[in-house]
Amino acid sequence: MKRGKAMFENNWESLNSRKVPEWFGKAKFGIFIHWGLYSIPAYAPKKDYAEWYGYSCNLENCETEAQEKYKAYHKEHYNSRPYYDFINEFTGHRFDAKKWADLFKRSGARYINFVSKHHDGYCLYETKYAPGLNSVECAPKRDFLMELKNALEGTGVRFGVYHSVYEWWHPTYLEDPEKYALEHLHPMLKELVEKYQPNTLFTDGEWSHESSVWHSTEFLQWLYNESSVKDFIVPNDRWGKETRGRMGGNFTTEYGVIDVYQGELRYIDDVELDRPFEECRGIGRSFGINKEEGCEDYLSVKELLKILCDLVSKGGNFLLNIGPDGDGTIPPIMEERLLGMGKWLETNGEAIYESEVYNKKHSDGVYYTQRDGNIYAITERFPSKETVFPEIEYSDKYTVSLLGSEAKVEAINRDGKLALKADICSPDEVNSEHLFVFKLSV
Repeated sequence: MKRGKAMFENNWESLNSRKVPEWFGKAKFGIFIHWGLYSIPAYAPKKDYAEWYGYSCNLENCETEAQEKYKAYHKEHYNSRPYYDFINEFTGHRFDAKKWADLFKRSGARYINFVSKHHDGYCLYETKYAPGLNSVECAPKRDFLMELKNALEGTGVRFGVYHSVYEWWHPTYLEDPEKYALEHLHPMLKELVEKYQPNTLFTDGEWSHESSVWHSTEFLQWLYNESSVKDFIVPNDRWGKETRGRMGGNFTTEYGVIDVYQGELRYIDDVELDRPFEECRGIGRSFGINKEEGCEDYLSVKELLKILCDLVSKGGNFLLNIGPDGDGTIPPIMEERLLGMGKWLETNGEAIYESEVYNKKHSDGVYYTQRDGNIYAITERFPSKETVFPEIEYSDKYTVSLLGSEAKVEAINRDGKLALKADICSPDEVNSEHLFVFKLSV
């Protein structure tokens, strides 16, 4: 069948007019997965990113103390051998796509971003554009992307990918970034998109060049007009060093920061939003697994839920990262955090999924959403104690309930503001921990 006239032109003004597909803004919670060669050494100085191990241990002249630590670690434990030697050790023999998919479903996530290729150029899938650097040709002899995509079928969790724009040591990139973009990056991305049909495309590593060097608008024009996923794929905003928070698909933040451009540090509150945004971060600090991190470096279930509720109350999504071990095992501490979030969402998910902003301003420990004409007031305070919600005017027309409980809820007028208190004597009377959700219906 002949295609109609292309809707989107090869310029940012036209491409930015594309609406982010509706499913993304409704999903609210996704899981990021960083797994690759860097998961074998599984090292970074605390507060650094372990997935950058290869870059730092390969430097001739270090510029930072952290880079010196990477090199010292690599010399002590691996005798400074080439980073790509890890190709032979990265077998993924404990990778079980069905177990991963089941965990993601139980976590309450609605989509994932699986790192198909990080900056080291090693691919976790079959591709003709990375000969000798992909998991099908190398030691695993497996297509991890396809295995996980197939395992997610029927779970309600959408499959998506992360893909690095640049590669640290690709000879064409080092010689001519624009030639690399046209002759390597674009064909590789098109192959990935058409073969795996992801719901998300999280690009990264774009920061050294303007989008014109990457020919980003040309690729996005193809993605939006011609690709097999044009109606549902959600790309992000990392398409050139000038694009974050300005151009592309959904806007992405990382530990709260959306952009450092021309020396200016910007946060999501600095950006005029006309689309959903997404915050990505790890349970610890690193994205790839870092065995230097201990329990004290990992956020608790409660802390993660507070981030989720805060983001959703402002119209954002939470993309929470896990870093599997080199053999494909998801560390129990990460599994426990995901299951804890899933348990809470089983009870309180109606306040999160498909919700909209009610009031971005909120008191400490209090968050608001709305959905289907209902207002949801989320609080850290145990519901048997009276909680005042300063952003909600008192009205005797509200019917109030507590999600996960049959307890009666008293609505109180406190100087014109709504206060709520549930008739609960024991934590056993509410099927929720950490945060509690009052539902207000008119």
